[in-house]
Amino acid sequence: MAKKIKKEKLSEKKIVDIYADYLTAQAARDLSESTIRNYKTHFKGISKHLDTEMAFGRLTKRNLEEMVVSMKESNLAHNSISTYVRAMNQFLKWCAEEGLCSSSIILENIKEQETVKGEYTDEELLLLIHKPSGDCDFCEYRNWAIVNFLLNSGCRAASIRNIQNRDVDLKRRQVILRHNKNKKIQVLPLCSQMVSILSDYMEIRKGTAEDYLFCNQFGDKLSESALRQAIAKYNENRGVYKTSTHLYRHTFSRKYLVDCGGNAFTLQKLLGHSTLTMTKRYCRLYDKDLAENFDTFSPLSQIKAEEKKAIKKR
Repeated sequence: MAKKIKKEKLSEKKIVDIYADYLTAQAARDLSESTIRNYKTHFKGISKHLDTEMAFGRLTKRNLEEMVVSMKESNLAHNSISTYVRAMNQFLKWCAEEGLCSSSIILENIKEQETVKGEYTDEELLLLIHKPSGDCDFCEYRNWAIVNFLLNSGCRAASIRNIQNRDVDLKRRQVILRHNKNKKIQVLPLCSQMVSILSDYMEIRKGTAEDYLFCNQFGDKLSESALRQAIAKYNENRGVYKTSTHLYRHTFSRKYLVDCGGNAFTLQKLLGHSTLTMTKRYCRLYDKDLAENFDTFSPLSQIKAEEKKAIKKR
């Protein structure tokens, strides 16, 4: 009886308060700060289309359906709606496991639409990887080294920020990534050009083994926003107005598969993907075999050839 009363009292709490309990439970699972931050961002977006101040016990499936309709009427992107619905469903599944609601109110996830990500062109990359002059400040030199590292490895921004001096082994031509999305240690190979760049950079950066490799001007760890702003400013100063750090990851993947003839299994390891799902998506987008010799197989090309022959016979 006491347990039932406790659950009834919990259901009287506001949705926003129950969500705070959910975040606490997720933080206890040792999820990354960025993941928890994403949960908070998703809930903020959801709150614009759902009354999160209402008592949790009053929440119905109809409320959730109206939330989705509101999102659509607000012209939110399809994939944004998909993300919000998935985030809400994860929260409600946790609530159902805690005995706070029935799983029957949970909506079906909305399948994401596959999108084609942009990338840096070779012309833009040549501008970006050009070594700055000798009188540049530390931040510009560091940003140049970071951009080259991103093109060498395609790693995530979070991984870049967490590399320490001790993680770089120039003799073995590798860098150890201890901070990854899948929480597994990863070893990245370095090409000879990157070894040279890091060797020169580390002579300037100096610091202890535990210091962060790509630090701010005071030698401290770069924040997520500081890295994002630094690369945006660096790109724009070079005349490149694409400013996404993550875009280097897509560019690396395309060039590795198309220009360098790499294979999906090695790309999976280089990108640190736990499964081939995302890697397969890159392969579909950048399948060079589809374009090669397509003149031989294209119906338009074939009929144009027949037209050309007919013209010659006239």
